[in-house]
Amino acid sequence: MRYFLELCLKSVEAAIQDIEAEIIVVDNNSSDDSCEMVKQLFPAIQLIENQENSGFSKGNNIGVAKAKGEYLCILNPDTVVAEDTFIKMLQFAESKPDMGIAGCQLIDGTGKFLLESKRQIPTPKVAFQKIIGHTKNYYTQTLDRHSKGKTSVLVGAFMFLKHEVYNEVNGFDEDYFMYGEDIDLSYKIIKAGYANYYNGNIIIIHFKGESTLKDAVYAKRFYGAMDIFYQKHFKSNLILTTLVKLGIKLASKKVTVEQIHENKTDQTIVISHNISEELNTKLPQPVMLTSNLKTISNNSLIVFDANHLSYKTIIDFMSSSSITNSNSFRILPKNSKFILGSDSSVSRGEVQQF
Repeated sequence: MRYFLELCLKSVEAAIQDIEAEIIVVDNNSSDDSCEMVKQLFPAIQLIENQENSGFSKGNNIGVAKAKGEYLCILNPDTVVAEDTFIKMLQFAESKPDMGIAGCQLIDGTGKFLLESKRQIPTPKVAFQKIIGHTKNYYTQTLDRHSKGKTSVLVGAFMFLKHEVYNEVNGFDEDYFMYGEDIDLSYKIIKAGYANYYNGNIIIIHFKGESTLKDAVYAKRFYGAMDIFYQKHFKSNLILTTLVKLGIKLASKKVTVEQIHENKTDQTIVISHNISEELNTKLPQPVMLTSNLKTISNNSLIVFDANHLSYKTIIDFMSSSSITNSNSFRILPKNSKFILGSDSSVSRGEVQQF
């Protein structure tokens, strides 16, 4: 996670150059050298080092308690934002006086649109339908991926909202350790009289699988979180709640893990003005160096050099539907000695140092 966090922070720093903002990193007792990396490379960032992992909800609440801004952005460490992400989000928020939470379009490391970017409230009926494989009513079908409009639930990997709204509903419910807390917060904010909005014109990368693997522990936490949600908000619907609990019990015993197919690439294309010999020797051969995005061919491993390209350019290129089917992507962060990326939304991703 340390390398994904470094990339995330470099993209966030680039995105707050022209606005007054602070960055707060909450570390939930990670076992790698994430904290040392933050201290060394980002001394201006406020780092909170928790001595135990109390979960996503409590970690975010601790960070928000230290925040001074009018607006908050809850952001996962395995994300990459564009240089204009927060400026555009601020402008969007100011145009929506009834806004609770604003979210954006999330893509994974392959450029694929993540459906959870815009969802509906998972009532017991909707949740049971999803568990048995019918997802039509789980995601917001009235908005396409590039639209703007109201949606009920936004994903915790990126949530933009006013500080006072967060405090009004007492932030994330700490009964949730991981998963479900974003659904709960979205629902609490709607019940408080606000509207949640999706802005598909703002796109960020969420590697997603880097935060956790889809295994039996994931299933237990995810479906357990859903049980907490229904107990809190749908106690009166006994029959449907019983059905959902049955579905949760069955689903948690059978976890489907997406198969990750290794892409067979014909060549490696580095988008940059130059390439170091160290990196060149680490990349699959043959390697082609170019600074022209229009020369990209299919079935390639594409390495984006953030010393040369903006994060916005990288994100826009990855999200283009015409090129994401047969290419793999890696990012070389600015002033870094590693490349990273992910070929699946459920894998931890790949980091290659040089």
